[in-house]
Amino acid sequence: MAEKLSAVKGMNDIAAPESAHWEWLEAKVRALMSRYGYRNIRTPIVEPTGLFVRGLGEVTDIVEKEMYSFEDRLNGEQLTLRPEATAGVVRAAIEHNMLYDGPKRLYYMGPMFRHERPQRGRYRQFHQIGSEALGFAGPDVDAEQITLACDLWAELGLSDVTLEINSLGQPAERQLHRAALIQYLEQHQDQLDEDAKRRLYTNPLRILDTKNPAMQALVEGAPKLMDYLGAESLAHFNGLRALLDAQGIDYRINPRLVRGMDYYNLSVFEFVTTSLGSQGTVCAGGRYDGLIAQIGGKPAPAVGWALGVERILELLKAQNLLPALPVPDCYAVVPQVEAMPQVMPVLRALRAAGVSVQMHAGGADGHGSMKSQFKKADGSGARYALIFGASELEAGEVAVKPLREGAGAISEQTQFALAQVAQWAAQLRQA
Repeated sequence: MAEKLSAVKGMNDIAAPESAHWEWLEAKVRALMSRYGYRNIRTPIVEPTGLFVRGLGEVTDIVEKEMYSFEDRLNGEQLTLRPEATAGVVRAAIEHNMLYDGPKRLYYMGPMFRHERPQRGRYRQFHQIGSEALGFAGPDVDAEQITLACDLWAELGLSDVTLEINSLGQPAERQLHRAALIQYLEQHQDQLDEDAKRRLYTNPLRILDTKNPAMQALVEGAPKLMDYLGAESLAHFNGLRALLDAQGIDYRINPRLVRGMDYYNLSVFEFVTTSLGSQGTVCAGGRYDGLIAQIGGKPAPAVGWALGVERILELLKAQNLLPALPVPDCYAVVPQVEAMPQVMPVLRALRAAGVSVQMHAGGADGHGSMKSQFKKADGSGARYALIFGASELEAGEVAVKPLREGAGAISEQTQFALAQVAQWAAQLRQA
């Protein structure tokens, strides 16, 4: 026998019936995005490595430790499996001159890749859904982005999701705060863990986001970026707050809230939950006004967010909100394989009329007895069995047998004419 091969650790197959929950979530997102005027964009999963080095920052954890990068053996190009989608969306907008006729509202869905220890709701291949608004400068679109996410939680029925917001100001303001933060942390180097010591001079802002309990008091006493913001940055932040207040959206200002990528400025936000243990962030984003120019485009403002699909599905499961798995309306029981030429056109007509039908098909051990077919019909979850027996077909009919009490409009076994499918198909769809 050939050696059995398995998927790469942390890169998982998503098969039925679980995949139905993914389809359900994606359909909810597509419908909501459409109502907000956001349009779908699909970018490659492989991008030039330089896009992420330049866009995310050389000293970020993603670039330093987590990217799947390789050299293309055909031409020597340095390529990377995308660790996030924003940089790719911006690259596409620049490459195709998308902003030539005005700002754009976009959304995406797809796999991302990071070489990290797999954990609950986060894997080496994981999936994100995100929205990006390119070319909008005001806090109104920041508020729209947050409102969009809030409406998604409501659409899904989720509770225990809390909004936290902060402002990172502009680069010059962050530089003043960075100098004060480094000076403060240098005075307490004996309290820094190894990760904080590594970041002290490269990315000290990320130290404020530490999850180490031993450093919480130190972080609480650190200089706050909000105290270094100028009038324009404060006006933008206060504008966002006013728009959230006007809609009755609850939030908490978290002065320690930062982002892992270098491209963020002004508004940043996270949606967090206590239902998933320590991995509490389910959606995060913010404004990244400098990224388009940083990647080589004409300067333009932008704001966006991304959510982890696996994590949202975990949260839906924890709150018992996942929908029932889909089942067919009918299961076609066909005792004689010779009847298939007569049966299959009828099933096709039913499907064209909107009735979902699972057809019994022969296996390696033959077509199966009537008893075994009824057992499979019951196991399929279908509400009705369509019986195409010899006597029914001879009369030009099919017998419809309810498999579950109170499951639909037909309450007892009934005969229907094969030539009049359109007339009785609607009854099979009625719950």
